[in-house]
Amino acid sequence: QVQLAESGGGSVQPGGSLRLSCTTSGMPFVFNAMGWYRAAPGMQRELVADTSKGDSTNYADFAKGRFTISRNGAENTVYLEMNELKPQDTAVYYCTALHGSVTYWGQGTQVTVSS
Repeated sequence: QVQLAESGGGSVQPGGSLRLSCTTSGMPFVFNAMGWYRAAPGMQRELVADTSKGDSTNYADFAKGRFTISRNGAENTVYLEMNELKPQDTAVYYCTALHGSVTYWGQGTQVTVSS
């Protein structure tokens, strides 16, 4: 059974930084792509960033210049470095992983940005 587990969330003041990690288990192959989504209270889940096997990356406009996604393909892990955090970044952040036509999701980790 494939499982994704996020860690690294927490509370931080505006302007601060957090590094999210996502580890996986139960997948004998390298995922085609891995990424991060987020869901703010009362809002739909939205893409933050993703990265494919070839290390190409894709960022939402709000993440460009502040967030960096990286991946250890061999270990099927993915990270999200978040800098210059703003209150509007407050959300539950979810790790995703794609293999073939199947998308796997983690349970999410809360990120709260407030003073």
